[in-house]
Amino acid sequence: MRHESPGSEAVPSEPATIMAPSLRWLTVGMVALIVIAAFESLAVTTVMPGIAAELDGEELFALAFAVPFAAGVVGMVVIGNWTDRRGPVVPLIVAGSVFAVGLVIAGLAPTMEVFVLGRLVHGLGGAAVTVPIYVIVARVYPPTLHPRIFAAFAAAWVVPSIIGPAIAGAIADAEGIGWRWVFLGVLVITVPAAFLMAAPLFRARDAVAGDPSVPWSRSRFGWALVAAVAALGVSLSEELAAPWRWVVALASIALVVVAARPLLPAGALRVARGLPAAVVLRMLVAGAFFATELYLPYLLQSEYELTPALSGVVLTGAGISWAAGSWLQGRLGARLTNARAVAIGTATLLAALVAVLATAAFALPVWCAFAAWTVAGAGMGLMYPRFTVSVLELSPVSAQGFNSSALTIGESLGVSVSISVTALVAGALAFDAFTAEFAVTVLVALVALLLAARMRPAASASDRG
Repeated sequence: MRHESPGSEAVPSEPATIMAPSLRWLTVGMVALIVIAAFESLAVTTVMPGIAAELDGEELFALAFAVPFAAGVVGMVVIGNWTDRRGPVVPLIVAGSVFAVGLVIAGLAPTMEVFVLGRLVHGLGGAAVTVPIYVIVARVYPPTLHPRIFAAFAAAWVVPSIIGPAIAGAIADAEGIGWRWVFLGVLVITVPAAFLMAAPLFRARDAVAGDPSVPWSRSRFGWALVAAVAALGVSLSEELAAPWRWVVALASIALVVVAARPLLPAGALRVARGLPAAVVLRMLVAGAFFATELYLPYLLQSEYELTPALSGVVLTGAGISWAAGSWLQGRLGARLTNARAVAIGTATLLAALVAVLATAAFALPVWCAFAAWTVAGAGMGLMYPRFTVSVLELSPVSAQGFNSSALTIGESLGVSVSISVTALVAGALAFDAFTAEFAVTVLVALVALLLAARMRPAASASDRG
């Protein structure tokens, strides 16, 4: 549809939906990539206890999860800077290729050490993929469609949430197949999904062009590497004897904070209102949610003796409710402010995590864990897209790559450190049934709730609407 006025050239109207002809295949391609990432994430969480047992690497269980998040910090900084300079297309291709190499290494790993290496490479590219995708949304989709496209990304988790854990468990249990195909099988559908995006991105090449005047930020690359190594230091400190494990852990956390400062927006460390607070709050809620999700299937398999396929179903409820919450926030649009969505979401998440902790501490019926995690997913779905929407709204075009990468860098650091701290505290306190791990994630969610009001930008702090 075109609007014309006398004496002027016809001007194309903005797309009305994310499935408008000009956006259709780009939307389908990006959503397909999210579906693949969702399946891989949920599948790994489901089968990891079995992988650790088969490769005799139970002591590296938490590290195998922390490594990809820490490595992702480096990938996101490099890709974010490259995206600002070159545009998102070439960085997206490179990041996707590195992700694929990591999947191959992990899928063929003969030992737990090699598997962890594969997870490192996979995390380096996999986390970085999100940065150019966010920039593509910012450059190609009108702002009015941003809540809808991020809701579609969340909805892309529905099918993997329903069938992914069960399929992964069945693959792991199947004679002659095994967990390796959880990684290798993902590659079969990744390339076709990526090709769907090629034509629409070529047509929109002017909109997604980079700015060569943006300088390479080599110092940020160095700080990203320091932050990643420090985050892994927290995890590795668990292997040390007391009191050295606490000395190394606290020093590593302090180094993470110092190294993160130039990687995040100004004011992030003091949780300044608006964009800096959005980055920090996503860091906290991601750390609380994903560190809990890591241990839930492990709890159900070890304490309730469920099979991998059945224990993975706990992730299904959260995936469906996450998508439902995201759909709701997309439908509400501006009627639900970003700050209010985050406040409601963090309160919901905290209540759910308290229920998970109670389930572990008091050996409550298994359905309590399933119900609690479904509620947690709803809270995440309601608020998670709004972090990205808020950051894109508050970012100038020249800083979209930096701020998008900062958002995902904060998420990766939050998850990596949370996973490491839960393992460290659990090893030191030796509580039964994962009580210590879940107590840590409840504390992280509580901090997020106390800071949630700072999502509101300073300029609109007096606005109570």
